[in-house]
Formats: sequence, C-alpha cells, structure tokens
Amino acid sequence: MESNNRVDASRILREIESLKATKSNIEHRLSVLEAQFRDINDEKDGNNSVSLCPPISNVHSGLGHGLSSDMIYRYSRQLLLPSFGVQGQSNLLKSSILVVGAGGLGSPALFYLAACGVGRLGIVDHDVVELNNLHRQIIHTEAYIGQSKVESAAAACRSINSTVQIVEHKEALRTSNALEILSKYDIVIDATDNAPSRYLISDCCVVLRKPLVSGAALGLEGQLTVYNYNGGPCYRCLFPTPPPTTACQRCSDSGVLGVVPGIIGCLQALEAIKIASAVGDSLSGRMLLFDALSARIRTVKIRGRSLQCDVCGENSVFTPQQFRDFDYEKFTQSPLSTAPLKLNLLASDARISSKEYNEKVVKGEARVLVDVRPAHHFKIVSLPQSMNIPFSSLEGRLPEISSALKEEEERKCTKTGSGASLYVICRRGNDSQRAVQYLHKMGFTSAKDIIGGLESWAHDVDPNCPTY
Repeated sequence: MESNNRVDASRILREIESLKATKSNIEHRLSVLEAQFRDINDEKDGNNSVSLCPPISNVHSGLGHGLSSDMIYRYSRQLLLPSFGVQGQSNLLKSSILVVGAGGLGSPALFYLAACGVGRLGIVDHDVVELNNLHRQIIHTEAYIGQSKVESAAAACRSINSTVQIVEHKEALRTSNALEILSKYDIVIDATDNAPSRYLISDCCVVLRKPLVSGAALGLEGQLTVYNYNGGPCYRCLFPTPPPTTACQRCSDSGVLGVVPGIIGCLQALEAIKIASAVGDSLSGRMLLFDALSARIRTVKIRGRSLQCDVCGENSVFTPQQFRDFDYEKFTQSPLSTAPLKLNLLASDARISSKEYNEKVVKGEARVLVDVRPAHHFKIVSLPQSMNIPFSSLEGRLPEISSALKEEEERKCTKTGSGASLYVICRRGNDSQRAVQYLHKMGFTSAKDIIGGLESWAHDVDPNCPTY
C-alpha cells in the first residue's frame, strides 16, 4: 500500500509540474501576442484602430468626460471619492509611468498602478525570477521561476487590467539607454536597490525634467520621497557625495522582511498616482520613514534644492551628453550589477577551493574551521565541526582559535608531528578573506580562506547544502 501511495504521489507531482510548465508557456505566449497586438494598434490611424479598451460607443453621450461604461464601473470606487472623482481618473488614464525594477518595491507599485488605471505603464528590469524573490516580490509566481521578471510582471499587470498599455523593457538601465527610455514617460519610479542606479535615475530625471518617486527598503525599515518636483531637491542635492561602499547594503546581504518593501512600494504607487492625477500633496521636500518593528511612520522635512548641486544647481550645465559619458560605477565605487560582490584580497597560496578543503576532510587531516558569519547566519546552515566566531568579534576571540588548534594537534597529530591547519569560511568568500588578512597580522600565518564560501560548497561539493 505504501509503495502504491509513493507511485501515485510521484505521478501527481509530475503532472503538476507538467501543468505548471504548460501554464507558464501559455501566459508567456499571451503576453507576446498582446504586445504584438498593441504594437499593430499603435501604428494604425486613431479613427480606424482596433482597441482592447471598451469602444467609444460605450461612452454615454452628454457626460463629456470620455469614460466608458466599463471604465466607470471598473473605477467606480475611485470615482466616488470627492477629492479624486472623474477628473482625477481622467488624468490618470492619460498618464504614463515608468517603474525601474520589478522586485520587492516594483511589484506592489506595478500591481496597483495597473489596477488603478494608469494609461501606459513601463517596466524596466533585466533580471530573472528566482525562488528566493517570491517572499517579497509578490507580482511573480512559481511558474515564472527562471524567466524574465519583466515578462512575469507584464503578464500579471495585464491579467488584472487588460485596458492598460504595458511596455516591456527587458534590459538593464544604463547611461546608453536611460534618456531614450525615460523620455517616453511622465513620471518615473525608482524601485532599485543600489547606489549607482539611484544617482543615474535621478540625474536622468533632472536632465529630462521628470518627477521621480524614490523608495528604499532594507531589513525592517523603509523610506520614501519625491525628487525633482515642484522645485524640490534631486537625489544629489541630499547626497552630493556617495556613501562609503560599506554603508551601501542590499537585501541580498542584509535581509528584508517581505512586507516592508511591499508597504514602501504601495506608497510609491500612491505618490505617483497623486502626481499623475493632480490630487493631493506630494512628498516633495519631505521624506517618509517607516519602522516595521515599532509600527511607526513619520514624515520629516528634508534639505531643499541645492543651488550648488552639480546636476540641478543654479549654475549647472549638466547636459545629456555629460550624462551619457558619466561613469556611475566609478563615482559610487559600486557596481550597477545585481551580482554579489566578489573580493580578491589574498594571494593564491592563502586560499583554498571548497573541493580542496573537502579532500582534506575526507583524508581526516587535522584542521580547524572558523565560520566568521554572524550568529544568526550560522543558525541557518553550517558545515560540520565548524566553530562560529563572527568577524566583528574576531579580535577578542583569538585565544579560542589558538586553543582549538592546540586541541586538534593533540588529538590528531601526535604521531605525524605536523600542526593543525586553520581555515576560514563565510557565506560568499569576502569576509573570510578579510578575516584571514587580520589573522595573518596576528600571527596565524597559515590561515587560509575557502574561496566562494558556503555558496561554493553547495555548488561544487554538496548540492544538498542549503543556500540563502
């Protein structure tokens, strides 16, 4: 009986996976066909064009606002708001908004902008959907894992509102294409998570005179403001000098509670809707700060536009060509790429691959493995017989390493007379290099780091080792 259940479960699982793949292919094909349909529609003359929107004959004569019966019904709860009403909805339907980034911030922003009835919605992203995106990037589904985030987000937006024109930009935003892309939209939402992108998008918006809704979320905190709008400052006015790279953290390194970017992304959509509909006061000149743990939201006044700003200042001559030639990666000392940072601080003889370390484990060589990740990382996953000494506390715990080496020598090396080897590991092989540098200075000259850290171990040695 148990054997039959296993066979049935295996068959059902295979069928589920097959149906998911079929569903994904159908959704992708629908997305492509809808995009082709809109391209053909855009090329036709306005009077003869075919439209996915309700035909003009559905518009009741005498109303004058141009909203069809379907539109009135779809957006009725917004139309009922005295402060928003027909005019706000009409303005929104005529607007175009670009969201740069279809991740944790972009997901809720895109969902609500599409649902609320933005006329044209652009999506910029070059990444693909991964399993570890889904706890926060709620616009994507398991069926789209491994596929383009732009295609996934576009399909979701079209499924919630087929009358909105969705424009897909499946590419990384660079100085070579930013002016062309951003120039096609009224409002820009920065939903990225790195310093060079923030400067690039802000500078481009200044050159093109576009309002920028900028948000950020990390850990359990978030912030939001509007730049380059109603005489307010641009990003450079507040941060003329980039912060040190050590202060620029990403959620892939520091973590984030999924709902936090969701809240900030929703607020970004709200600010964009207020600007597009000309309803309410924007956050220009103010910054909203969100603390999830204390459930506290507060708004603070920020520095106004700087007359000395290199980009939007009184005497600035920052031209489109200067923008195209500007090196944002060099300026911020950090990459535009979302790929994890890979340091190379040590000579090759002070490093060892995960495969080489595994060979030493198999041979039973005397060794001490120090894991320099934070304690809460160590609790997620760790290698057997490793001792956790976070990099931040390494200086005060050197005696523990000395004792461990001595114990290992006494336990295994009494016959050979050789000493125990010291190895250091971390998540990706960056902090382990810094730790080895310090250990060398403190007299542990034989210490070596394991190249690529636990991620390399999972990739090259043990595929069952969890990654995070």
